[in-house]
Amino acid sequence: MAKSEVKVLGAWPSPFVMRPRIALNIKSVEYEFLQETLGSKSELLLKSNPVHKKIPVLIHGDKPVCESLIIVEYIDEAWSSAPSILPSHPYDRAIARFWAAYVDEKLFPSMKEIVSADGEETKKVAIQQVVDGLVLLEDAYTKCRKGGQFFGGEQIGYLDIAFGSYLGWLRVTEKFNQVKLLDEAKTPGLVKWAEAFCSHPAVKDVMPETDKLAEFAKVLAKARAAPPK
Repeated sequence: MAKSEVKVLGAWPSPFVMRPRIALNIKSVEYEFLQETLGSKSELLLKSNPVHKKIPVLIHGDKPVCESLIIVEYIDEAWSSAPSILPSHPYDRAIARFWAAYVDEKLFPSMKEIVSADGEETKKVAIQQVVDGLVLLEDAYTKCRKGGQFFGGEQIGYLDIAFGSYLGWLRVTEKFNQVKLLDEAKTPGLVKWAEAFCSHPAVKDVMPETDKLAEFAKVLAKARAAPPK
């Protein structure tokens, strides 16, 4: 399929935008990456996602698909050749979706609470919530991987993409707060998994460098703190 027939609307720092990009890379699908500008929304974005007006959006031909994990599932079905992203067994698919929802609804919000915490005690509570969540994911990893190095087994799968897309921001959170969230003592499996995930050919070129992402975070924080004009 021609590169111009597949487009991703997004922004490089977004963990949600990473998800379809990784999925397309896994399927060896060429695509055009159209970057949105911070603080504005293009006409193509507003036309393609008129409901939420958010990135990412996958445009396949002339058909837009929205919401990052829905896009990942669409990619897995639209390009059904191996390697598969979602597990083949219905139970395994349900478990992967459960933990992906946990990452989005519980873990990532807890990470953001570390940044926004008012006072050291509040920050300690937020950090502990993230650590507790990672310990739960360590157990899930042990059960899901079935001897492989990824949640998906020998290959990167749905939960790997859902969780792994946050690793850049997790490292930035560690850097800014001088704390170790992924720790050899409490989550040894996830430490090795993170290394394998970030070095995977489908991931390494779209995973932001920690320092670059940290600089972006500073710019974003200043923009949000600035009074409206």
